[in-house]
Amino acid sequence: MVRLAESITPTVPGSDGTGWEPRIAAMVCNWCTYAGADMAGTARMTYPPNIRTVRFLCTGRIDPMFIVKAFEQGADGVLISGCHPGDCHYVQGNMLTRRRHTIHAALMDFLGLDRRRLHYAWVSASEGVKWAKVVGEVTESVREAGPLLNWGKPGASDSLRLPDPGEAPRIAPPPEVYERISVNLRQTAADLLTEEEGGVSMVIGYTPGTLPGQMVPAFVTSPDEAPTLAWSDGCGNNLSMYIPEVVKKQTDGKVGLVVKKCDAKALIGLMRENQLNREQVSVLGIPCAGLWQDGKLASKCYGCDGEATDLSDWTITAEGAQEGAATTEEQQATAPDPRDIQIAALEAVTPETRWAYWQNQFARCIRCYACRAVCPLCYCETCIADKHRPQWIPKSFDGPGNTSWNIARAMHLAGRCTGCDECTRVCPADIRLDLLNRHLSQEIETQFDYRADDSADIPPPLTTFRPDDPDEFM
Repeated sequence: MVRLAESITPTVPGSDGTGWEPRIAAMVCNWCTYAGADMAGTARMTYPPNIRTVRFLCTGRIDPMFIVKAFEQGADGVLISGCHPGDCHYVQGNMLTRRRHTIHAALMDFLGLDRRRLHYAWVSASEGVKWAKVVGEVTESVREAGPLLNWGKPGASDSLRLPDPGEAPRIAPPPEVYERISVNLRQTAADLLTEEEGGVSMVIGYTPGTLPGQMVPAFVTSPDEAPTLAWSDGCGNNLSMYIPEVVKKQTDGKVGLVVKKCDAKALIGLMRENQLNREQVSVLGIPCAGLWQDGKLASKCYGCDGEATDLSDWTITAEGAQEGAATTEEQQATAPDPRDIQIAALEAVTPETRWAYWQNQFARCIRCYACRAVCPLCYCETCIADKHRPQWIPKSFDGPGNTSWNIARAMHLAGRCTGCDECTRVCPADIRLDLLNRHLSQEIETQFDYRADDSADIPPPLTTFRPDDPDEFM
């Protein structure tokens, strides 16, 4: 990892506005932009000396985390520059870069970073004049923005209040409906766990916890244990998170998995990323009337019709169990997703207000990593937050470290998040991680026509590209 702290030490302006010059980290491609900068130098072109250049073999190697680290270590601005699309020395590096940084730029916009601080440009080896011009424009832009003194620091006030979800579009079913579903689930699980009947060696479902109304994961391995399974309006856990580890340890038989419609997207994601073969799991799909707590419907459930997933090998309803995917006669009533309304409210305020809002959110983070532990798509053997050679994320739960961690996690889930909102549910600090993830999902759908519940055969959007991908952010 490139360390910029020594060369990007911030200088604070005096009361009269003097004594400060922008410190700008320029991360450039070796074969084009760096050569263009060299041409500008050998041609004795003049441009501001505020740039600190970091050379990469390819822009495809410029991870968005480098931008985060530059700001964290004191840069007032960052410039990313490389070959024009189609001219990459490594054929497609800048095409992949364009996608990644399209989404990263959208994330930084949503967080409220002053976009005068973050710039992108294509500069070829022959464009020394353009390089000098770009540096001049970027320096002036960052100079207008002023020194970056509030990275990782809570805002002066936390007055922004997001709209309440409003009235739920439906009411919770009566308890007897859940009980009938539970009876049918137990019978189906017992049948599947009988070797000659189902060939399933384990069923992962729900069972009542120790607190009133609490439902916790259950791992049932014999027909005698099937009566412990249950279904209620509190079955919130996304059980897909257990699948990667369970299938690694299974020596025979499939794994039966109780799945809500929102959980199924995680299964698709795991199959897409080669963490799971479809043949390894038997999906027990249950139509879901939504998750309810204290009489309130979860925000993610407002826009869901509650049907069982199309992946279902068995569909279990109050009327019985049916092999294969089946639809119910009556879909759940839906309403506009409250998260979308809240995202729109955030986008409607000034960048300064958004920045203060998110810095106040991140300031509450205690770095317990519950969000990571509960996420079905967080399966790395060593998380970036745990790496120390190099140290990507500061270990202390302070402002800069919290900001870096939450940006890194949002980017790592961009195009992969399934919207189950488990991270928000388990966060002890009530940080609105769901809004970050959903905003990036919307951005990826808009830019690249991709949804997390698309076919598992479609590659993740930030691992591929199209030659005509948009680059309006440049």
